[in-house]
Amino acid sequence: MSGEEKHHEETPGHAHGASVGIAGKGRPVETHGHAHGASAGGGHGHGAGRPEEGRVLTIRAHSGLSGDMFLAGLLRMTESGEAELNGLLPAIAPELAGSVRLVRRQVNHIGGWHAEVSLPHQHEHRSLADITAIIASSGLGEKAKDLAATTFTLLAQAEAVVHEKRPEDIHFHEVGALDSILDICLTCELFTRLAPSRFVVSSLPIADGSVVCAHGVIPVPAPAVLELLEGIPVRPFPAEGETVTPTAAALLRALGADFGPWPAMLVRKTALVYGTRVFPNVPNGAVFACGTAYAG
Repeated sequence: MSGEEKHHEETPGHAHGASVGIAGKGRPVETHGHAHGASAGGGHGHGAGRPEEGRVLTIRAHSGLSGDMFLAGLLRMTESGEAELNGLLPAIAPELAGSVRLVRRQVNHIGGWHAEVSLPHQHEHRSLADITAIIASSGLGEKAKDLAATTFTLLAQAEAVVHEKRPEDIHFHEVGALDSILDICLTCELFTRLAPSRFVVSSLPIADGSVVCAHGVIPVPAPAVLELLEGIPVRPFPAEGETVTPTAAALLRALGADFGPWPAMLVRKTALVYGTRVFPNVPNGAVFACGTAYAG
């Protein structure tokens, strides 16, 4: 997925689970109890519209997080079937019709879910204006359009810092490809349909290594990921390679994730999801769990 791929020490908390929210890049805040996720822009309640009262979503990122892992997890949490998925895809863009299948996959003999994406190869460089125009003309809900545009704006801002340009002058390479537009737009649509009132993610596993991109071989975390990680708790990961992709990091910020241990919740749905990459001799995948707030 867009040159990207790709779980868990948590911070201690009280009975309701103290967690770190993002109140703007590089400024963590403490949130407690049933607080909604702090948004990347600095307030509470960005993006998800009307949160389902008491609904809690958590992601435990054992080996990291990527756009296709977000897709697989949210397709399971929303119980979206093949017919519904096939209706959503062309609403984003006609060329996306039939491009995603949710399939079973085994890693180390443990079954999980994987979003299998099949798209025609594109090598098109798109500006932020190009991408926001695609989003605006899509059939996504208005809240999903806002979240998707916010996600790409965060990516453009991160790339602008890295390349010392203005965000509007950034031309996306991998991230501008059709598969990342798919990942981000569909994830935002599914998230708004799930509408959690609280979204909690484990600290993110980070490893050394390298990744090949349009600019050549670069170290990981990639420079844009480093920008997007400011204020987010991370932990060491005993492998090498990219664990958190730019798409996933931007989505976490745009969707208003808090970071901390498992929240107190009555679990209703769970899914183990895998990305494309498999790391040897370590736990792989991410656990998605959805339920209702529970006082303990």
